[in-house]
Amino acid sequence: MASTFMGLETSKRGLTTQQSGLYTTGHNIANANSLGYTRQRVNLEASKGYPATGLNAATGVGQIGTGVQAGSVQRVRDQFIDRQYRQETSKLGYWDARSTAISQMEDIMAEPSDYGLNESLNQFWSSLQDLNTSPESEATRKVVVQKGIAIAESFNYISSQLIQIQGNIANEIGVLSSDSNSILKQIVSINEQIQTIEPNGYMPNDLYDARDVLIDELAAYYPIDVSYKKTGGNSQAVAEGIATVSLKLADGTKVELVNGKEYKQFRTTPSTAIPAGDGTSPTGPVEGFQLVKLNTDGTDGAVTDTINVSKLSDLGVLKSLINSFGYNDGGAAKGVYPDMLAKLDKLALAFVNEFNSIHGAGTDLKGVLGKPFFVASDGAAITASSISIDSIFESNSSLLAASNSPVGAKEEGNGANALLLSNLKFNSLTDIDGATIQTYYESIIGQLGVNGEQASRLAANSETIKITVSNNRASMSSVSLDEEMTNMITFQQAYNANARMITVVDEMLDKIINGMGRVGL
Repeated sequence: MASTFMGLETSKRGLTTQQSGLYTTGHNIANANSLGYTRQRVNLEASKGYPATGLNAATGVGQIGTGVQAGSVQRVRDQFIDRQYRQETSKLGYWDARSTAISQMEDIMAEPSDYGLNESLNQFWSSLQDLNTSPESEATRKVVVQKGIAIAESFNYISSQLIQIQGNIANEIGVLSSDSNSILKQIVSINEQIQTIEPNGYMPNDLYDARDVLIDELAAYYPIDVSYKKTGGNSQAVAEGIATVSLKLADGTKVELVNGKEYKQFRTTPSTAIPAGDGTSPTGPVEGFQLVKLNTDGTDGAVTDTINVSKLSDLGVLKSLINSFGYNDGGAAKGVYPDMLAKLDKLALAFVNEFNSIHGAGTDLKGVLGKPFFVASDGAAITASSISIDSIFESNSSLLAASNSPVGAKEEGNGANALLLSNLKFNSLTDIDGATIQTYYESIIGQLGVNGEQASRLAANSETIKITVSNNRASMSSVSLDEEMTNMITFQQAYNANARMITVVDEMLDKIINGMGRVGL
């Protein structure tokens, strides 16, 4: 038969269990504003009934309930929503970084504006038309020289600024790589703590939260896949275990970055400087990177994986920055900034070759054939960064070949060649795919605008989806003070009821102990 004091034990369990619920509620309320905190709940379950089953167990109408117990304190979390959130984080990271890179480029190109390359070309053509009508005017000739200098400086400025931002992106790749390696190291550290705690039957919920925050941060850098492995021992069934974090590649395969207490770090490949764990930035088109497994003393061990940049999925900040900075594609540099620099160099070379050709066919005020007007400042090939005018024209503008008079003939009023030079604006050039100087430049700007609009739109779409998923996750996992206050009252009333039950049992026992056997007294 059941013990006389069984009711006390049942109610005592009720007291301690409801107390655990109150403590958990208090913990939730205290962390209502903590970043990454997941609300927790006490999983209440009935304790084992009496009597226990067995050959010698007492017989009767059935088992009697023995009360309640706290089975576990568990986070309220949905792994499906977490996975969806991290996927959207990777998408947003890619398009946001791309939008920023293109936006910086648009700021430099500054088109349409009164100060961009297009306006410099228009003013140059206009000055040549003035030279056609007043070829003998020294003032008009000097204006042409100054407008030519303005074109060269516009090319130089755009090129140098693009190269500077490209260098900033390279630095960002290095910093991102170092940050990524730091996050991987922190995840491993938390894995080690969890592996120590779980086998003892405890639920390290706050460590789970800290690990999830790090994994969420990592998902912005590149697409990842997360799986969990049980720690064994006396760990609870709902314990999450240690995390395995893998890098997802474009072909659907995965490369492990974190596995329990082991992790790999990004390092530079021998062929070129690319994302490195020490923060080294790429100095040339990115080839790929190596994953290095660390030794027990923290030094670099064996290279476990070599990943070409083409295998990276088009998700995450890392791939976006590489696509902007430049990557090696069959020996040629490709990417947002290399492509733009190459187009500018192509435009500058076509412009210089055609202008110098027309200018060289004309004669100056002394009847001498024209010298090359535009040259390379470094004495090498003409590029957007090296284009300049020959300094001789700055000191002697009479050398401008504005005339089409025969060699040796002096026709100061002849500006026919200046008209040909100004009409270069309308010439279709083979070197730039049959386009004119300005239509080719306008097509560059137009494509830049399309790319920028696409990146901004997709970044906005990704952010909207991420916010939706984040709200879904928050509705499940974040702390609602209203709900916690309701829980607090519920646990408090249950606690009070159990305390009252103990009082009732105490009164019953008092009657048995102090009242029985006293008949007739």
